[in-house]
Order: sequence, then structure tokens, then C-alpha cells
Amino acid sequence: MHRGLPIQEQEESAVRPSLPDVFSSVRVSTSPQLWRRALGFIGPGFLISVGYMDPGNWATDLAAGSRYGYTLLFAVMASNLLAILLQALSVKLGVATERDLAQACRDHYSKPVAIGLWAVAEIAIAACDLAEVIGSAIALQLLFGIPLLLGVLITSVDVLLILFLQHRGFRYLEGVVIVLIATISVLFGIEIAFAHPAWGLIATRLLVPSQQIIANKDMLYIAISILGATVMPHNLYLHSSIVQTRNYPRTSAGKREAIWLASLDSAAALFMALFVNAAILVVAAAVFHSTGHRQVAEIGDAYKLLTPLLGVTGASTMFAIALLASGQNSTLTGTLAGQVVMEGFLQLRLPAWQRRLMTRLLAIVPTLIVTALWGASGTSQLLILSQVILSMQLSFAVFPLIAFTSDASKMGEFVNRAWLRIAGWSAAILIAALNGWLLVQMFRGR
Repeated sequence: MHRGLPIQEQEESAVRPSLPDVFSSVRVSTSPQLWRRALGFIGPGFLISVGYMDPGNWATDLAAGSRYGYTLLFAVMASNLLAILLQALSVKLGVATERDLAQACRDHYSKPVAIGLWAVAEIAIAACDLAEVIGSAIALQLLFGIPLLLGVLITSVDVLLILFLQHRGFRYLEGVVIVLIATISVLFGIEIAFAHPAWGLIATRLLVPSQQIIANKDMLYIAISILGATVMPHNLYLHSSIVQTRNYPRTSAGKREAIWLASLDSAAALFMALFVNAAILVVAAAVFHSTGHRQVAEIGDAYKLLTPLLGVTGASTMFAIALLASGQNSTLTGTLAGQVVMEGFLQLRLPAWQRRLMTRLLAIVPTLIVTALWGASGTSQLLILSQVILSMQLSFAVFPLIAFTSDASKMGEFVNRAWLRIAGWSAAILIAALNGWLLVQMFRGR
């Protein structure tokens, strides 16, 4: 099971838990009432869900809604279902093996392979963090007129907030994230109410794919963008770790219930992310597409047009506040994911503040350089580059996840059943194919 590792490293790897400072730190009720036990597992899924409603997704949803109305809502729904499947497998790996995905890779693969996987995981986390930091900086500029460079610096201090909250208890960090998600959801709920969308058409497009998606090349490109770039690799590493913060019985029955309840938490949170992504698309369809503004893909353009087109004072401000909440949420979880990856692959014995500072610098330094040299135009190009990098890296996290959870020697009684193996490998191959296609199209310039 631990191929390529010396005996001493195997022993250390076997006993050191994921995120040791918060491992098994959150109490879970032992009440005979299921709902009380379930409450103890609410939280990790919401930390994960922020990656599915981050600023990197906003431009795609805005473009889909403004250009094609409600047609691409099915792509949003399909991508959410893929995310629920893969995050459930991440939960299963963490609970059944008590190893996060980074630790499992380090245990299983030779040292050179593990180092290579760590390198691409760090690049992917940094690339993803670029979008979050830039999104927050844009929101600060829209709301307060703060220059982009200063906004990037302000956003970077979230590492201090993580240190403070996690020192108080992991529940505090989860609470902040849930409040920010609720803020985003309420603000977009208000935007939808003002927009007066076509509810019947929304229901149809969510559940039934349109033939236009296949027939229209440009529409297909955006649909595949939504599907192929939805699952973030850092979420798979992070979820397999933070699910272990729960103090559930480390027995067969205890683990089985933990997997079930944590998966419910994940599914509920991801449906919240579905609402946010669908809401962005719906608002764009109802406000921009229906009024002939069909080329709105930039966040700044959407901000400028919302209030005059809706005729509602404060509509643009609510949009920017939701963007700021989304960006800040995503940087919090991205920094935490960086710690999981660094500890899991390298097992560095560094203080928490040093590990998080190193993770933050990997993302902040290139963003600061590009923003200082090229301003807004450079950050736009950097966003595109970050999505290309994520596309290239995703399979390096998905394929090991499916392989490990389908391996009886690792999972024991919790190994994937045949139907789940088929679903998992199908999802992995589909995501790899979609991201490969997107990558080719980006290099071709479509």
C-alpha cells in the first residue's frame, strides 16, 4: 500500500492525521435523534461549495445568460450533479481511510510521482486563487473605488482571519463561510425578484437539454466551459481532509453514518451553489438577453448595466457585494486547501501561520506583479490563463480519487460498488475529455 516509501516515513505517515490542529475537534451529538447527529456534520460541504460559486464562474454564467437566455441552465444542473458525485467520493475516502487525498497519493505512489502531483496541485491552487483574489479586488474597486493593486493586497490578508478563526475553533470558520454564502444567496434572490424571469422556461431548461446546445458551436463551447471547469481540484483535496474534523466514532458503524451524513451536507451545500450559479445566469438572461444586451460577459459591464436596466436603485451595489462575499469566501477555502496539499504531500513540520503564508504567497505574488505591470487588462488575461491551468490539472486529482475509492485494499467494506465505479470513471473520463477539448479550443483561439 505504501510503495516507494522508507519504513520510517510509512510509520510517520500512518499516524499523522490530516490538519492535526483541528482533527476530530468538532463534537458530534450521540443523540438517538438523527437530526441532532446530522447537525454536527453541517459545515464542511459549505466550505467546499464556495469553489462552485467563485468569481471564476461568474463571467461564464454572465456570458451564457446574456447570449443565450435560459438555454444553458441544463449545463449548470449537469455540472452540479457531477460535483455531488465527486465530492461524495472525496468524503468517503477521508472517512473510510482517515487519509486526505494528498496523503493517500503520498502513501500510494513513489516519491517522484508524489512530488510531481504535489507540484501540479500547488500550481492549480495558485491558479484558482488568482481568480478569487482578482474577483475580490474588482468588487472592492466597484464598491469603493479602491485601485486593483491595493485591492489585491487587502484581499491577501485573509490568511490572518483563518488563523484567528481556526484558533477559536473550526466551527467559527465554517460559520463565517455559511454567513457569506447566505449573503450571496439572499442578494441574488432579491435580484431575481426584481428581474421577473420566465419561471416556466427556467424549470424546463434546468431539466431538459435543448438541441440548440449541440447545433450551435458557440453555445456548445460555453456549455462545455460550464461543465468542464466546474469541479475544482483543490475541493477534492480539501473535502477529504475537513470531513475528518468531526469527532464521530471511528468504528465501522460510525464511519458509515459519517459518510452518509457528510454526503448529505455536501449535497445540500452544492444545491445552494447550484442556486447561485443558476441565479447569475437567470439574472443575465432576464435583464441583459431580454433587452438586447447580449454581449455582457465582463463583471464590470454587468455592474454598470444592472441598475439602469432593472430600474432599481442599489441593484448594481448588491451585485458587487455578492461578488466580494464570493471572492473572500473562496480565498479562505483556497488557502486552507493549500495547507492540506502541502502537509499531505510533503508532511512539513512548520507552524500553521508559516504554512498558510507560503500558500498565500504562491497566489498573491504573480497577481501583484501582473496587476502592477498591466492593470485590468493583465488581470483579465491572467484569469484566462488560470482556467487553462485548472483544466490541465484536474484529472491529476480526479483519477487518483476514483482509483483509491475503488480499491478494496484501501477502503475495505466502504469500497465503491460496481455502479459507483462505473459512474465515477465515466465522470472522470467525461471531465478529462471536456477539459481537453476546451484546452485545444483555447490554443486554437476558437
